[in-house]
Amino acid sequence: MLLKILEAGDLAQVADLINGAYRGEGGRTGWTHEGHLVAGNRTTAAELAADLAANPQALILGARHEADGPVLGSVWLNPAGGDAWYLGLLAVGIDGQGRGIGRQLLAAAEALVAARGARRMRLTVIHLRDDLIGWYERRGYGRTGASEPFPAEYTTLQDGLQLMHMDKAL
Repeated sequence: MLLKILEAGDLAQVADLINGAYRGEGGRTGWTHEGHLVAGNRTTAAELAADLAANPQALILGARHEADGPVLGSVWLNPAGGDAWYLGLLAVGIDGQGRGIGRQLLAAAEALVAARGARRMRLTVIHLRDDLIGWYERRGYGRTGASEPFPAEYTTLQDGLQLMHMDKAL
């Protein structure tokens, strides 16, 4: 598995991967989907490019089998202030789920930001995603007790969605 920081030319592929894993019809067959909670696409290549431009230290780490092969998984990383980094948009294509790609991406993301001085990793998860929360807990992340309302720009299919905060010491 090749893990490397992705480039602007990869963003369309990353957006398709994220949308399929989070919300797309194909995502409904994988365990990571949230299409029953939130409607529409999660992101676009243009949104990812704008977010990267607005956050110059942010990066997207990707997984491939070979250097010019398709992106199999990706994760967003962004400094969160102090000695913490934020991890978001961890996604693995439906065909790659259950094969350790997500675990490898998470471990590589933690090592990458630790090498850049991070001592904590932070993330948010929809509070109703028990399987996903458990997955992160098994990898050392803990619930902080903090939460925030789900962003209003998305169409939610259930009222009262919250983003639960989790973190891990690196």
